[in-house]
Amino acid sequence: MADTPGPAPSRPPLGTLVVRYGIGAVMVLAGIVMIIINLGGFGVEGFAMAVGGGLSVLLINFLFRLGVSGDREREREEEARRYFDEHGVWPDEDTKPSVREWRLASGVITPEQEERQRRDDKG
Repeated sequence: MADTPGPAPSRPPLGTLVVRYGIGAVMVLAGIVMIIINLGGFGVEGFAMAVGGGLSVLLINFLFRLGVSGDREREREEEARRYFDEHGVWPDEDTKPSVREWRLASGVITPEQEERQRRDDKG
């Protein structure tokens, strides 16, 4: 397995989209056509069957895509852990932590400076 994954395809091919979402959409559309053509009897039952089946196909495709994206996230996390083991820092972390420098407003005296002034005045 390579250390850096190749770029993921930005868009799936048209055929994949048709199979993934087109079949469910056609089934829902067929259900709508059934209820328009025949309002009584088989129209309502056909509508319920086709729309239910079509929405089920769309939902199962959505859930599958959601599961696959979780696998990709786990792979990226595993690669980041390998990088951390090798280099000692996370890949997106800066190598040097930024050091914050504190500055007081002019005229403010700290307890240490006050103590130093007292010693200087006595001595």
